[in-house]
Amino acid sequence: MRTAEFWIDRLRLERHPEGGWYRETYRSEGEYDFSGAATFGSARSYATSIYYLLEQGDHSRLHRIHSDEQWYFHAGSPLDVHCFPETGKPSRFTLGDNPDAGEVLHSWVPAGDYFGASLAESDDPDAYALVSCVVAPGFDFRDFSFADREALTAKFPDHARIIEKLS
Repeated sequence: MRTAEFWIDRLRLERHPEGGWYRETYRSEGEYDFSGAATFGSARSYATSIYYLLEQGDHSRLHRIHSDEQWYFHAGSPLDVHCFPETGKPSRFTLGDNPDAGEVLHSWVPAGDYFGASLAESDDPDAYALVSCVVAPGFDFRDFSFADREALTAKFPDHARIIEKLS
């Protein structure tokens, strides 16, 4: 049986500032020139990709970026991804390999949404989820910001429990 430690070792993953483990696997050589754009302000790769792994008890802290982010399930337990848009209602998708339970192999987070992830409820202390994330235009830490817990809770009070958990 594969474990989180197996994947962390084999894929040479490192700790991510938002929580979990990651390693960038792709960054396009080409770039978009966003030097005059208000959102980005400078060039960004066409696309980037990472492996991302969460273990039981860990989570991806609520954050946002300026690009759409595609999520692809690979192995392990189901992973809940929660999205909080600037306008509209919060949403969630569950990555996993059981479509009969409402799980999907792929979904995405729209640019500008705050989002975070954690393993779906499980009693297994060894549970983990291994996914890949693709960002286009490519990810850059200059575009990354954490959510303000109080502000997000004030905006979405019915979701206070999950905001607290992921921030």
